[in-house]
Amino acid sequence: MKKQVIFTFLFLGLITALTQAQTPQTVGPEKGALVIVGGGNITPDIWGRFIELAGGVANAKIVVIPTAGEDSSATRTPRELEQLRGLGVKNLTILHTRDPKVANQESFVAPLRSATGVWFVGGRHWRLADSYLNTLSHKEFKAVLERGGVIGGTSAGATILGSFMVRGDTKGNSIMVGDHTQGLDFIHNVTIDQHFLRRNRQFDLVDVIKAHPELLGIAIDESTAIVVQQNTFDVIGNSYVGIYEANQIASSAKYPSGQNSTGGPFYFIGKGQKFDLKARKVISQAPARPNEPAK
Repeated sequence: MKKQVIFTFLFLGLITALTQAQTPQTVGPEKGALVIVGGGNITPDIWGRFIELAGGVANAKIVVIPTAGEDSSATRTPRELEQLRGLGVKNLTILHTRDPKVANQESFVAPLRSATGVWFVGGRHWRLADSYLNTLSHKEFKAVLERGGVIGGTSAGATILGSFMVRGDTKGNSIMVGDHTQGLDFIHNVTIDQHFLRRNRQFDLVDVIKAHPELLGIAIDESTAIVVQQNTFDVIGNSYVGIYEANQIASSAKYPSGQNSTGGPFYFIGKGQKFDLKARKVISQAPARPNEPAK
């Protein structure tokens, strides 16, 4: 009987250890950072933060991936590469393939093994999923973060960084949940939308979160970014980020007139604010506006 009890405890301990090893300890990357941009013009403070996280102008080794674009645009020099070059970054590499077999080759991933930063250009994120998901390239993207590097992207290059992709249908980006939903999962249990206010997409994530209440929805406007490190992100850029969470949506539906409600089905956070991804709450308020007393 005593042996059986000891065996049971050992077995339960082993199961617990294996579960903890497989469960991500943080929502965002445990090491390194993500710079996730909602599309549009990338502001100097966003580029500055990305370059800083990649090691600074002198030390950054950045791989730019244009695969989300059309075939013609994917073979041209990406605008972002020119912008990074104009900011003084010298060590820049373009990496592109449409073939996951190529993305699995050692020779293809060689530039990623010394990279301090990776940037995903916009377009259609299902092209990125078809090319890189679960390949050796995908493994090496993760390795960039594990070395303390940074991965960034804009528009489609933003949505691919989450675990669940909206607007990933090959028939068109107006379909919220389509034939491609698996992202690269650098930020867990999160779906990312982009061009949030610019394209009047404020309510598009509501039904997605109703159907997938385990997800946190983050919608990012143009010229705006979130910088994710472990369990927090902060907002930089010119506009706002929308937060969609199942309890918020349920409360909004329960009190449609606003009585005792926490507000609408989503809420805004802006430049200077920080968000706790694990607790799913704002942890610092935006700084006071000029001539406005701090709260």
